[in-house]
Amino acid sequence: MVFGNRHPLYLEIGFGNGEALTQLAQRHPDRNYLGIEVHRPGVGHLLLRLEELGLHNVRILRRDAVEMLRRHLPPHSLSGIYLWFPDPWPKKRHHKRRIVQPEFARLSARALACGGLLHMATDWEHYAQQMLEVMNAAEDFENTVARGGFVPRPEHRPLTKFEQRGQRLGHGVRDLVFRRR
Repeated sequence: MVFGNRHPLYLEIGFGNGEALTQLAQRHPDRNYLGIEVHRPGVGHLLLRLEELGLHNVRILRRDAVEMLRRHLPPHSLSGIYLWFPDPWPKKRHHKRRIVQPEFARLSARALACGGLLHMATDWEHYAQQMLEVMNAAEDFENTVARGGFVPRPEHRPLTKFEQRGQRLGHGVRDLVFRRR
């Protein structure tokens, strides 16, 4: 057992410098968190912060998140997945690089326990619409908003550096929360 307990496990994909993950771990010592990030300085920053605060409910992987979902996370092992402010790949020719695609929805559904939540947020309107289309079409998920749209920013989601930057630029932030059927 990686954590030494049976607390629910939550995954944050692309944690950046780890500030949001640190806040979650502090607020919820009864939960385990797995953070995946490819940016080495962000991993180092989070490791230092976790040690400084004495937090033991976080584990970190410097890997590709889709590959982790595809090959390494056991089915139905996660209570929640957080994908907050992923790279929007704003140029049209790069949209295929965006993480939220039908395969991501399938892999997330495989990893999430029944009733588990996939919470995404972005400040790029076009990407928010793409996320909404992909997830509303995913058979294994139901939108937590009856009309199938965006949710108001949940109070439990920490304010991220990317969100603050987007707000300064005048971007509207969109949150999406989907439940595994």
